[in-house]
Amino acid sequence: MTMSALAPLELAGRLALAVGLAVFMGLAFEEVYKTEERSIPGGIRTFPMLAMCGATLYLIEPAHAVAFVAGLVGLAVWLHAYLRNAPAAREAPTFMTPASNLLAYVIGAIALIEPPWVAVALAVTAVLLLGARERLHRLIHVVPRDELITAGMFLILVGIILPLVPHRQVSSLTPLTPYGIWLAVVTVCTLSYLSYLLQRYAPIKDAALLPAILGGAYSSTATTVVLAKRLREAKHVSADISAGIVVATAIMYVRLGVVVAVFDVKFALTLAPGLAALSAIGATLAIYEWRRPRPRNARTNLAVAPKNPLQIPTALIFAVLIVVISIVSAWVKGAFGESGILVLSAVVGLTDIDPFVLNIAQGGIGGMSVASLCAAVLIAASSNNIAKAAYAVGFGGAGAYRPAVMLLALSLLGVIAAAVYVVYI
Repeated sequence: MTMSALAPLELAGRLALAVGLAVFMGLAFEEVYKTEERSIPGGIRTFPMLAMCGATLYLIEPAHAVAFVAGLVGLAVWLHAYLRNAPAAREAPTFMTPASNLLAYVIGAIALIEPPWVAVALAVTAVLLLGARERLHRLIHVVPRDELITAGMFLILVGIILPLVPHRQVSSLTPLTPYGIWLAVVTVCTLSYLSYLLQRYAPIKDAALLPAILGGAYSSTATTVVLAKRLREAKHVSADISAGIVVATAIMYVRLGVVVAVFDVKFALTLAPGLAALSAIGATLAIYEWRRPRPRNARTNLAVAPKNPLQIPTALIFAVLIVVISIVSAWVKGAFGESGILVLSAVVGLTDIDPFVLNIAQGGIGGMSVASLCAAVLIAASSNNIAKAAYAVGFGGAGAYRPAVMLLALSLLGVIAAAVYVVYI
């Protein structure tokens, strides 16, 4: 945006924004760095002056910003001279001092040439970094090295692989593009990663059903297996663990809705009533089980320790599964029509439903109505509930019959909802 395009009132507003943000930064800076040492450059007076200097020098010659760059170089030279000749008796200067001063200078020009939210975002981020100094430094003692590697894996999946894969269709066997396939992988990994971080670092062990809810967001099947094993180990039938098994499945419906919405909002809105109803019924059953008048162990742990969801080999396997499901779905649709897809959804639901649902959400099955596709998703989820009911009884024994019955009830209701979609929508 050129300065000539700004009306006088808008230009005055931009300048006022720059000064206000600089004052905001100066308050945070003084609170952190100038409580004991007043001679440190920067603060509630200096930062607004720097912002005004930056804005003024930019206005003098906005075409090439020569005056602005000259002022920036002059400020950098002065800060270097100050830090180089800082009194030896004082605490060693931090790089945050020159960085804050330089940002205060630059914020004036940014407020003029960029949308206001850019300047606000920079100032707020700077204040948060200043105020959270001690907490951020403590992170090196809290975050283990393997978590840094995990975060690096996430950046590889999102920042390197995703932009490089082609956007065009590469095979007639499936309508999906490599970009769409990998975006599906990234979507599922991101949801699982967020749940993984919350489960590992948030204090949730005594937060009622929250640990099981996060486990359901990560993997309702894995949560069912782990909690069923704990149910077998318990000395009595625990209402806490039974409720945790059911609520994990209730969250599965929410997770499916989010995944579908990432790729097809219209499809997600059509599917939403069925998923919302089943999730609400599941949550009601879980609360009923939780409040059941049976003894509960105050030390019951519903948390499910998740595995790292960002392993590159695991992501590649998941991508291959999406491709295989897409090819099989296309063949089944051509050979058996919509009824074949509904049968296939029941079969794949006994294993992992994510690749099947992602394939549908990206248009991997053509020639079907939205209602039939919604029915396929609901049947797959219902089939998955049958599998989880079997896991609950298999790993939890007779004590898991109550959550197993509730999962079977959700499965039946899901099939009914699928029939409603096919017949009435």
